[in-house]
Amino acid sequence: MLTATQKQTAQAIVNIFETGVVLGDYGNVTLIPGDTGHLTFGRSQTTLGSGNLFDLLKRYCSNPGARFGSRLAPWLARFEAIDLSLDADTRLHNTLRATADDKVMRDTQDQFFDEVYWQPAEKAATALGISSPLGVAVVYDSTVHGSWKTMRDRTTQQSGTPAALGERAWITAYVATRHAWLATNPRADLRKTVYRMDAMQRLLDQGFWGLDLPLVVRGEEVSLASLGAMPPGCYDGPHPGTRSLALQTPLLRGLDVRLVQLGLSDLGADILADGVLGQTSIKRIAEYQSSNGLPATGVADPALIARLVA
Repeated sequence: MLTATQKQTAQAIVNIFETGVVLGDYGNVTLIPGDTGHLTFGRSQTTLGSGNLFDLLKRYCSNPGARFGSRLAPWLARFEAIDLSLDADTRLHNTLRATADDKVMRDTQDQFFDEVYWQPAEKAATALGISSPLGVAVVYDSTVHGSWKTMRDRTTQQSGTPAALGERAWITAYVATRHAWLATNPRADLRKTVYRMDAMQRLLDQGFWGLDLPLVVRGEEVSLASLGAMPPGCYDGPHPGTRSLALQTPLLRGLDVRLVQLGLSDLGADILADGVLGQTSIKRIAEYQSSNGLPATGVADPALIARLVA
């Protein structure tokens, strides 16, 4: 059994692969051309096409404390039906981004991805006699990314079993086998992910079998400090209406900005609800003001914020 920190570290490595950050991007919405999963969302990028995104959102919406549950509930039937038109629904995408600010969603994602990905990976690793933190991380990465069983069987056929080779030699052979499969894959989106095995190979080369901290993976620091930080792109304040929102340097960021953006998105504005008050957000605020008979200042005062934030 891995320690809690070793488990967090293994998951952080895969988070970096998936969304580029140690703790994962809980509000990440992605569409990759050619990806059969279609709309993907969350810390470990679960997909519309697999049906897992429906399961995640259903679990979130069933929690009475879910801040955005009532907003997402009308879409659940379409998620269940794997309605691919959701790929282009920008209002939905903004709502999904905003849920990252809700700790209920972050906790739901943690629990969901633990059950769907981590526990099966841990079970698969144990069945093969793989017990090192780095070895389990390799299995976990393939469980999240896909094709674990195919690559496991190919490695065993080409190189031998873990029992015959020993864990370290088998994991090294597995990484090489998966690297070759990704690098020559007919799917361009999979070929681009060969960096995952490059990063794992670097950890193997450095002998970091215990995943002792600190580590640097693809330029990201994995340490006790980074593992204990607030996830990036998540906001717990300021509360809407406690300040006016205007363009300034550095750009304003926060929960109030995100909710104003979400309110504008609900009204049909072409805006990204990322919680950062940039020039596009200011322009959309001014357009809303103009269309509603207000001075088009581009500044959202508390009164305007109250109109936009449900």
